[in-house]
Amino acid sequence: MRIKSVHPVPIRLPRDIGRSRGTAGSPTSLVGEGGYRWSTAYPVLYSVNFETALVRVELADGLVGWGEAQAPLAPEVACSVVEHLLRPALEREDFDGTPDRISALWDRMYATMRVRGQNGGFMFDAMSGVEIALWDLAGKMADKPVCALLDARPKLRIPAYLSGTSGSTPQERADFAARYADDGISLVKLYYESEWADLLAVADRLPDTMQFAVDALWHLPPDRAIALAQDLDARNARWLECPLYPEDVAGHATLAAAIRTPLALGESYRSLRELQPFLPLVGFVQPDLGRCGITGSRQIANAFDGEIVPHLSIAMGPQIAAALHFAAATKNCPLCEFNPHVLDTANAFLKTPIVCRGGEYHVSDAPGLGIEWNPRFREVVGCVG
Repeated sequence: MRIKSVHPVPIRLPRDIGRSRGTAGSPTSLVGEGGYRWSTAYPVLYSVNFETALVRVELADGLVGWGEAQAPLAPEVACSVVEHLLRPALEREDFDGTPDRISALWDRMYATMRVRGQNGGFMFDAMSGVEIALWDLAGKMADKPVCALLDARPKLRIPAYLSGTSGSTPQERADFAARYADDGISLVKLYYESEWADLLAVADRLPDTMQFAVDALWHLPPDRAIALAQDLDARNARWLECPLYPEDVAGHATLAAAIRTPLALGESYRSLRELQPFLPLVGFVQPDLGRCGITGSRQIANAFDGEIVPHLSIAMGPQIAAALHFAAATKNCPLCEFNPHVLDTANAFLKTPIVCRGGEYHVSDAPGLGIEWNPRFREVVGCVG
């Protein structure tokens, strides 16, 4: 069967920044005007909207697969890469739905810009969106869920951890987490904004049944990072995520050697090659399926002896489903990230919602990723499903 078309779809939806603060996509307060604004805690931009990039791949017989690139800012960039570089490289190519063929088409996409140094960033985001759509097609062609193509006995349930807390005071944030503890979630990730004491105050108010991890958002002060992290040692934190700038290998090595709390990294990198220097330093690796694809994430998981916990930030159905199918087929993956606001947004456009209940994700057994759009998707996005 030949690939008939590859069509990127940039998505930009309004979101309630006040309600979402402290969670994925807006973990800190923002300043400035316009659609992209600076964090008040460290030098990075966030969008005031919900932004992502979908990819629709259709075969000559009319079968359609959907993928998604992680594109929380400027989704048009990833879509432009798909439209101008990847679409011409893939249309009219044969596709038999096998993992080997998906790998070969990944190599073909990579070859378009290999010698030009485009071996990461937006290029890999775009490639991952296409690759996820190819896996969706592969599952539909085989009449199997993607996880069953990856492993003969995939897990049916994936424990979820709560990513972020909403609220204006430590007690309100702890109460937010407690509501999910009542539903069976036993781990919450707290985002460090600017007051370390406030973060510890939330941790100290959590229910006894709930562990915590910390996402430091790349901005622990280098001269105080060890002392701050030792506060987490004393509280038996599950992990310390993104403590320093993502390019600082030496700083992460020094920190990892000085504390008991395992480090967690992954979302800033798009390949095993980029992550390789950090693998000996961390206890958890967090590949983002919208940046590494399913194939790339499996390469990372196979090269790492610790635990794999997929990163899930701003995303619609295809990216969330890809993370769940990857987790279901990965033996050393004990958890998947859960952001209630993000899942609610994604489910608003799905005919069959993605289920997180009783502290667990329920992995779809439908063919492919299990993603079907509802009429609202066609109305808002303006393309066929």
